[in-house]
Amino acid sequence: MVCSGVKVIDGRDHLLGRLASIVAKELLAGQKIVIVRCDLMCVSGSLTRNRTKYAQFRRKAMNTNPRKGPFHYKSPARIVWRTIRGMVHQKTARGQDAINRLSTFEGIPAPYDKQKTVVVPAALRIMRLKSTREHTVIGELADSVGWKHKELLGRLEAKRKEDGKEYWAKKKEQAALKRKAEAACASELAKVNDVLAAAGY
Repeated sequence: MVCSGVKVIDGRDHLLGRLASIVAKELLAGQKIVIVRCDLMCVSGSLTRNRTKYAQFRRKAMNTNPRKGPFHYKSPARIVWRTIRGMVHQKTARGQDAINRLSTFEGIPAPYDKQKTVVVPAALRIMRLKSTREHTVIGELADSVGWKHKELLGRLEAKRKEDGKEYWAKKKEQAALKRKAEAACASELAKVNDVLAAAGY
C-alpha cells in the first residue's frame, strides 16, 4: 500500500480507532491518503454513551483563555482528522509532514467521485465488532452535538448516486458494444492467430 500515488479510502462502516491507527502508520511511511464518507464511519458504543463522552471532551479547555484551545470539532471529517493527528506525533516535523499527507471529507466530493476507492478489511465494523454490540455512526453523533450540514450532505449524496447510475449504465453499454465488436472480429483474426501461435506468440 505504501507510496503508490494517492489512496482513496471509503470510510463507510469502518471503526474509527482501528482505521485511524492503520492510516497513521501509512502516513508516517510516506503514503498520501484521502478518506471519504467520514460521516458514515462508526465508533463502538451507543449514541447516548458517545454523546456523554463528547460532552466530557467539550469541557477540556484552557483555564484562563478557552479561545486558545484545545478546539473541539463537530464535523465528522474533522473528528476523523483529529483522531489520526493524535497518532502521528504531530508536534514533530515528521508528524507534521505525515498529517499534511491526509485529507478527510464528508460524502465523496469531486474529483474523488470518479476515482477508485478501497476499504481496509482489518478496520471494518462487521469484521471487528460482534453483531450484538451497539455502535454509533459518526454523522449521527456529529448531528446530535451541533453539526449543521447533515441535510445538505444527504441531498448532495443523492445527486452523486443518481449521476453514478447514469455513468454505470453508459459504461455497461460501451462494454457490451466492445464485446460484440471483438466477437465479430474473432473469425477474421482466426488465421492470423494461428500463424502467431505457430510462431510462439
